[in-house]
Order: sequence, then C-alpha cells, then structure tokens
Amino acid sequence: MDFRLICAVLLPLLAFTRAEQVKFADCGSVEGKVSQVDISPCPTQPCELHKGKSYTVNVTFSNVDSQTSKALVHGVIAGVPVPYPIPNEDGCKSGIQCPIQKQKSYSYINELPVKAEYPSIKLVVEWELRDDSSKDLFCIKFPVKSHLGI
Repeated sequence: MDFRLICAVLLPLLAFTRAEQVKFADCGSVEGKVSQVDISPCPTQPCELHKGKSYTVNVTFSNVDSQTSKALVHGVIAGVPVPYPIPNEDGCKSGIQCPIQKQKSYSYINELPVKAEYPSIKLVVEWELRDDSSKDLFCIKFPVKSHLGI
C-alpha cells in the first residue's frame, strides 16, 4: 500500500483521537510535581462529559518516592467533596510501575466513567494519588460539565 495513502487515512484519525491537554490547579501535592494533565476526549474546556461515556485521564508527574499508590477522586459540588468511584484505585495498575522513584517521570492513566444517573451539572473533579503513607503524590483539580449523552 502506498505510504501517502496510509498517512492520508491514519493522520486525521490520530488527530481526532488525540488527548487534549487541560488546565488544572494543584490542590495539595506534597512532593510531586504535575507537568501535564490530558483528558480524552475533551475538545473544549471545561471538558463536557456525556452521560454513559467514559473518559481517559492521563497525569504526567515526577519528583516523588513511594512503594505503592492509591487514587481518590471526588466531585466537588458547591464546595462539598462527593466521592466519585473509578474503576481502578491502584495507581500501580494504572500505567505506573511501582515502586515510584524520585528521579523518574510517570504517566498515571485511569478512566473517568460518567454514569447515566449522574446529574447534569458543572462541578470540579479533584483527583489525588496517595503514597504508602497516605500523603498526596499529587492532587489536581479541573472543572467539567456533565450533561446528557449525544
């Protein structure tokens, strides 16, 4: 098959499925340094989350040591944090090979499912990854809008 034809077909598909870098705020990272947060798909900001769909969250961070890691996610509604279940709380099974070492950069990858029964609202997602002492390896927050699927 001609290389140009392959490029003409695949490049637009790759651009369409590319994760989008989102604006985030640090909310208490003790030692970790978050360099980037990507959510896919998220073509606009704040991210519009459609009910019944799942979104991939990728957090690139460094500068920490830990044997283990556990994720905690909350939806903050009117200043009140509400636990938000995710499929896998174990950070060592979410793109990270533990133990986590200070000299390396890591990409933590997990899913953010949006259930059909969730209300259509604006909220802030607060995502923490904790170390073996329950201290934040990182803590980030970013705004989202949840509404009916397409």
